[in-house]
Amino acid sequence: MSIRRVSSKWKKTAVLLKDPQIAVYVPETRKYNQNNLEKMLNSHRTVYVKPEHGSHGKGIMRVEKPNSSSDETHSSNESEHVLHYEKTKKTYTTVTALHQKIQKRMNGKSYLIQRGIRLLKHQGCPFDLRVMAQKNPQGKWEATGIIGKVAAKGKIVTNINGGGHIASFEALLKPYLGEAGTKKFKKELNSLALKTARQMEKNYPGIKELGLDIALDEKVRPWILEVNTSPGLYVFGYLPDKSIYRKIKKYARAYGRVRM
Repeated sequence: MSIRRVSSKWKKTAVLLKDPQIAVYVPETRKYNQNNLEKMLNSHRTVYVKPEHGSHGKGIMRVEKPNSSSDETHSSNESEHVLHYEKTKKTYTTVTALHQKIQKRMNGKSYLIQRGIRLLKHQGCPFDLRVMAQKNPQGKWEATGIIGKVAAKGKIVTNINGGGHIASFEALLKPYLGEAGTKKFKKELNSLALKTARQMEKNYPGIKELGLDIALDEKVRPWILEVNTSPGLYVFGYLPDKSIYRKIKKYARAYGRVRM
């Protein structure tokens, strides 16, 4: 049983933007070039530059205005920009110099540039969410799990491979929303995941699973950073509630990804 994969983040973003109900959750995203870098920096205080193809947070860079207090759209003549990658920070006074450094780190590969979202924090470290949607044994889409990924101190990515750690959805959101609000919000995210999965399947028949990377801004508004058609399953094994991981593996076995 074949499982369709789509590696291009650009193609997947284009599919999401076709549905107005999903498009409102997608941060502004463009193909990377110097012109788009300049346009995005004129509109947003923080932007992320990431490989069009790739995973585990590798190759991601962040550019921000020094002492910026918001990621909201703005108009500014500020010339300084700080480039973050891995644990390195460098300041550039011209977009041209900034672009040259970014281009050097791209190594000739295709990159995207995306509006940065100022993430909610857990114990002082930013976090985002992975929402899992899978085809169940009856062939219908089902939301099967949500997990939190907390960045390591000083890192710009939340991935486990980048030093981040796993936390439960409830532990991360209850301090912001309370118990009742957290339960309601979980239903909203699961609904968004199912809507996204159906939209992806319309354009790419054969998809059986989807992992949505969701950022939450300071108003706890969700943003779809990207969708993964070959999402990691093992991270759900870190949750105290092992029934979530068992179900995810059960469904993955049913559509042929995980062997018995």
